[in-house]
Amino acid sequence: MSNRGRIVDSLDDDDSPLEELVAGVVIGLILLVGFGLLALDVSWFWVAFPIGFAGVLPAALALVKIYESRHEEDAEDPQQSETQDALETLRQRYAAGELTEAEFEAKVERLLETETVADARKRTASDTREETAIDATNEELDRN
Repeated sequence: MSNRGRIVDSLDDDDSPLEELVAGVVIGLILLVGFGLLALDVSWFWVAFPIGFAGVLPAALALVKIYESRHEEDAEDPQQSETQDALETLRQRYAAGELTEAEFEAKVERLLETETVADARKRTASDTREETAIDATNEELDRN
């Protein structure tokens, strides 16, 4: 098979289930209208075929592609963008000198270990509670 044949084959496999469904329904309607007009003995029944196949079908498929592209944009991984935002904040704080190298590395490692930023916040809160409990225990031991 030539390269052109492989390219055409790979392009043909790009249809989503929604595109296939819409194409099937529109083709069925075009045929129904065309042959329905023929059965009703309308002399211009043939007009339904070029209008349907050259106009309605491509327009319907274009609308499906627009719908799917907008749907994909809405479905982008919000988790990934939250993680990227958090990493960028950490980089800025490190660059500004607010964090030492050890603190920066620990926070990045903690961020990458957690699934979401909310998980990181929960873990930070639990770490803070643990540190507070340890400090209280140490103070209690120092008193004795």
